[in-house]
Amino acid sequence: MSENIEAQTINDFVAGCFPELGSRCIDIGDDFALAEYDMTGVARRPGGYISGPDQFRLADATLWFLTYPAIGRMEEMSVTSELSIRYLRPAVGERLFARAQLESRSRRSFVGTVELWCDEQQRKKVSVGQGTYALPLD
Repeated sequence: MSENIEAQTINDFVAGCFPELGSRCIDIGDDFALAEYDMTGVARRPGGYISGPDQFRLADATLWFLTYPAIGRMEEMSVTSELSIRYLRPAVGERLFARAQLESRSRRSFVGTVELWCDEQQRKKVSVGQGTYALPLD
């Protein structure tokens, strides 16, 4: 498992290999990742809604962050093999948050669940997703 991988370590790593991601890790543990997407300046749907693709982007990024402690190292080539998302209510806010939870891990993949919400209202989920990441060989 994790060898003391911290949120700032993830942010520095991602800045080097995928600076356009737009999301940042806030907290990380062996079986969870917490991330945010600052929506300031990001185009919105009519009505000020955060788009489904932006929510999907954060869900995917948060699961990617979770691969690091799952395999115990920083790795660019952990890749999404499947991700589905369900939109529960309109997403309106300046910051979008996501929390990914590790559900199952094997040698070659892991499954995680992710919940998204806006601003500081975690109890008002705007979407939920579940995805599988293919892990590189050790």
